[in-house]
Amino acid sequence: MVRHHTNGFEQNAFIKKSKNSECMNLVPLRNGGSSSNNNSSSASNGSSSYWKVPRVFGDSEEAPINRKLAKELLLKIFSWLDIVSLCRCAQVSKAWNGLALDGSNWQYVDFFQFQVDIDSYVVENLARRCGGFLKVLSLSGCQAVGDTALTTFAQHCNNIEKLNLQGCKKLTDRTCQSLGKHCHKIQVLDFSSCSAITDFSLKALGSSCPQLTSVNLSWCELLTSHGIFQLVEGCTGLKVFIAKGCVNLGNEALFHLARHCPKLEILNLHSCKNIQDEGVIELSERCVKLRYICISNCNHLTDQSLIAIATNCLNLQTFECSGLSQLTDSGFQALARSCTKLERMDLEECVLITDQTVTQLAYHCPYLESLSLSHCELITDEGIRHLGAASCASEFLTVLELDNCPLITDQSLHHLINCHNLQRIELYDCQLITRAGIRRLRNHLPSVRVHAYFAPVTPPPSATNSRQRFCRCCNLL
Repeated sequence: MVRHHTNGFEQNAFIKKSKNSECMNLVPLRNGGSSSNNNSSSASNGSSSYWKVPRVFGDSEEAPINRKLAKELLLKIFSWLDIVSLCRCAQVSKAWNGLALDGSNWQYVDFFQFQVDIDSYVVENLARRCGGFLKVLSLSGCQAVGDTALTTFAQHCNNIEKLNLQGCKKLTDRTCQSLGKHCHKIQVLDFSSCSAITDFSLKALGSSCPQLTSVNLSWCELLTSHGIFQLVEGCTGLKVFIAKGCVNLGNEALFHLARHCPKLEILNLHSCKNIQDEGVIELSERCVKLRYICISNCNHLTDQSLIAIATNCLNLQTFECSGLSQLTDSGFQALARSCTKLERMDLEECVLITDQTVTQLAYHCPYLESLSLSHCELITDEGIRHLGAASCASEFLTVLELDNCPLITDQSLHHLINCHNLQRIELYDCQLITRAGIRRLRNHLPSVRVHAYFAPVTPPPSATNSRQRFCRCCNLL
């Protein structure tokens, strides 16, 4: 009995010897299909389906490993190999070539780690060979791959669950239409930086891919709020929505997400500059399971958004709001007091916050691991003192970014000596920080990485006036 994969599940299949000594028949126990590579053929009697599989090893095979181990066991061993190792094994012998290139060994393929700039024919050949076995494929950065290759892929690999097409700039709506037509089991899809994608793609996915739970549409600048509506109307189980740099998305997009995707957990709207408080308020009220929110560079947002998030999103763990110059201490105090599970916060360039924000975070967020206060010019040693004395400092705090905080001095470094898990601290352009202060910090925390920059000392003026200060013409004038 041999383990056989079909439609994403492992099945058992009995092997029967046929009259032809060069092939065997696989009789499946269920579902009536062994693979999705369209190479199967039905038996003439029509009552059951048989697949003729050529013998992997001939009787004259000399290699001891091939004679001692059953091919099912060898195939299981090959399933643990990566792409490079499989390709090498395929060149050993004809028998190993059949084992290495068996579709069941190519269920998870990441071309980004193997070979970035691949041609379209590689994807087409992979799709034809793997068929329904392929579940996860990453083509991140493969800029030569176009619609034709992905159309072939969609036709053969209809059991795909995770597909990463980040940076495949040649792809258009034709690819999404093919995926929507054939790949109904897809759950995770990354189209970031595919700049030719439009609302027609979202319509095709929303109408045909109901199992979609994660989508990345970052930097697809042609998308609009109407396209988001067509997507979420059919994909109501979305948990991850990433749309960095989608400048045409506004409050309407957030309204659609709020009404159709109550299970949303991760939301990234970085640089969606048309987002306003009304959209964030509506979303936070309906999507209470949110644990990651990024609204960095959404310049119209105010403390009203923070208060709404604090009121409704009590499971929030990561909050990024860099570049929001209208946020103040009152909004962050509400957030810190309610969202006590916060682990990572990015407050870079929130220029209005003071030590009060740092104090509230220190007292109410005991699991804080990473905090960025870069360019927060009102932060002083007093705020860092409260942070260093908090329970999160000694147990969890690993990253602290204080670059371009001009009021920070060596005293702040002294307050951090009890942060035993601190791994990295940023001190660029902190002009009151000295080398001596950094040395004292490292004496207590030898493993911490300190990133700082000290401008070279200006050389003193020359003692001997060997050169005239002005030329002769200047003297005359």
